[in-house]
Amino acid sequence: MSVYRPLVCLLRQATAARVWRTVTTWSPVAAAFNARVHRRLDLFHQNVGLFGVPELSSVGGFEVVQDRALQETQQLVEKACRCPPGVQTVEIFDKLSDSLCRVADMADFIKVAHPDPSYREAAERTCINIGTMVERLNTNVDLCKSLKDLLENEEIFSKLDPETRRVAELFMFDFEISGIHLDKKKRKEAVNLNVKLLDLSNQFLMSCHMPNRIEKRALPEHIHQHFTKDGNYIQIGGLNADAPDDLVREVAYKVFLYPNENVMHILEELLSCRDKLARLVGYESYAHRALKGTMAKSPEAVMSFLQQITDKLSDRMEKDFEMMREMKTKLNPRNPELMPWDHPYFSGVIRAERFNIEPSLYSPYFSLGACMEGLNGLFTQLYGVSLLAEQPSVGEVWSEDVRKLAVVHETEGLLGYIYCDFFYRPDKPHQDCHFTIRGGRQLEDGQYQLPIVVLMLNLPHPTQSAPTLLSPGMMENLFHEMGHAMHSMLGRTRYQHVTGTRCVTDFAEVPSILMEYFATDYRVISQFARHYQTGQPLPQSMVARLCESKKVCGAADTQLQVFYAIMDQVYHGKPQNRSTTDIMIDMQKKYYGLPYVTNTAWQLRFSHLVGYGAKYYSYLMSRAVASMVWKQCFYKDPLNRETGERYRREMLAHGGGKEPMLMVEGMLQKRPSIEDFVNALVSDLDPDFEIFIMDSEG
Repeated sequence: MSVYRPLVCLLRQATAARVWRTVTTWSPVAAAFNARVHRRLDLFHQNVGLFGVPELSSVGGFEVVQDRALQETQQLVEKACRCPPGVQTVEIFDKLSDSLCRVADMADFIKVAHPDPSYREAAERTCINIGTMVERLNTNVDLCKSLKDLLENEEIFSKLDPETRRVAELFMFDFEISGIHLDKKKRKEAVNLNVKLLDLSNQFLMSCHMPNRIEKRALPEHIHQHFTKDGNYIQIGGLNADAPDDLVREVAYKVFLYPNENVMHILEELLSCRDKLARLVGYESYAHRALKGTMAKSPEAVMSFLQQITDKLSDRMEKDFEMMREMKTKLNPRNPELMPWDHPYFSGVIRAERFNIEPSLYSPYFSLGACMEGLNGLFTQLYGVSLLAEQPSVGEVWSEDVRKLAVVHETEGLLGYIYCDFFYRPDKPHQDCHFTIRGGRQLEDGQYQLPIVVLMLNLPHPTQSAPTLLSPGMMENLFHEMGHAMHSMLGRTRYQHVTGTRCVTDFAEVPSILMEYFATDYRVISQFARHYQTGQPLPQSMVARLCESKKVCGAADTQLQVFYAIMDQVYHGKPQNRSTTDIMIDMQKKYYGLPYVTNTAWQLRFSHLVGYGAKYYSYLMSRAVASMVWKQCFYKDPLNRETGERYRREMLAHGGGKEPMLMVEGMLQKRPSIEDFVNALVSDLDPDFEIFIMDSEG
């Protein structure tokens, strides 16, 4: 342990974090998150670099770690090409993947999260250089041959363990979709298309969040205050969906979604390049390429799934929209027509009115520390895992607000690290998300490479009089993102290539969505939801109302997701000789009950088209699987250790190292059909009459 001089001790005392005193005693992890963070001035420790990587104590370090990874890549490629077919072939491939991913994944995070533009720019350059190398490797004939020799040697391949065989097949799949089987000219074309797609994807993502401007004089003066002023212009950077004023929502919708010809061209070029690449490497469409290996398997299965949901929800959706129209007529009788900018607002108003759901009534019970204590207790009971707050070293984190958690198992010891970047900053991405910084894998010396992940949420800062207080929605988002983190922490795959969330997209969301069910179960909530001042528990009737309120207008909300998913499928299916806006208008008319608004192009703000291209349906399918796992396995006893261990063993432990439907089948003890998935989704919207009775008695 380091010995500090008295000066440093005084500095520590002077900047000690303030914890809000209550009649309860918070656990150490709760106290850490309910405290104001004040990094102490440390004059005696060297900067360890971001995530403990010494080179990243300065911007120039990105080039150093990048060049080292590229040099190691070359050595591993040569080793793989010399290696006789066997398990060592797969191990070398995985080491090669790990060497590149450890740099690329970290840079991918830093380029969007670091407050210093010079760090973001250096990380962006690193992402491009590593990405270009990956595309070259995926079309390296000699490297592919070394893997193909293994796969075609039935005697050796059959003796490999199942995970090793699957990882070998996944590496070969990467070669195949990159066009390894093509002649030299076409392989070069495939590389060029992939490089171009990287650039187009980055351009589109950046444009999705750029505000639109409109002259002040074009808008009524009384609504100027709701937007950002910029000289003679008003900047509108979002939909203002929660604004009570109908005109504010309408203006935000029409201005923010106003078509930008340049962005329209970027999107259409992106979709065209994806189609060309898919057809070049032998697929009927980009959707067919993207869905190979998923639970859904094919675009036809996805469309069947989405159409069946539509068929079952159409009547309920119309009733939901009728409720919204009635509410709008009641609040604004002069303008009763229901429009797309009304859906999120009036569904929320109806929930609040019908069930008395006012977030400010719940937030005092959901201090950030209380929620982290709840997660800690849940993981301890289900898996024997604890979250321990650690003090980051100098230079290890990118912002003073970042907390570091060690994830420790009662018998296995340290499982990995979670960095929590929870507070809003202008430089942060606006959506809640998680990043894998380093994947877990078995090392040659018998040790395990510990996974590192980052969770990012935009939560309010603490005030002088209160810690950070979460709305119910924020609390659920926290549980959701922590589900992703624990997927990485609890996985113990042999190979980095399939660790944790590195699995097919329609399975990757299952663990995070399952956590939302825990977050709305009173038996779980009652263990941590306490008023930050009085220590009083959150009443069960309030939890019951909150759960039932989520079902109000649920059919319309679900159908909106169906519309997005179908549009995504059509964009990535057979090319159509019409604009993306014309396609969107057609899909909105068929699959969503509210009218298209002239001169808007919602698809230009749909950032998920990049990361979830042809796979946006994954949220709905993952929710169906999570619903089935919850109802069949956890509903009777959500804190049962035996069930938690089985869930880890059957689903979390394998990452992407096992065929996804086999993991689901192992947990449910049956192979679900598309109809089972649809029924699970729809049944989640059915009212729970026992809760109504309990609430009325309360």
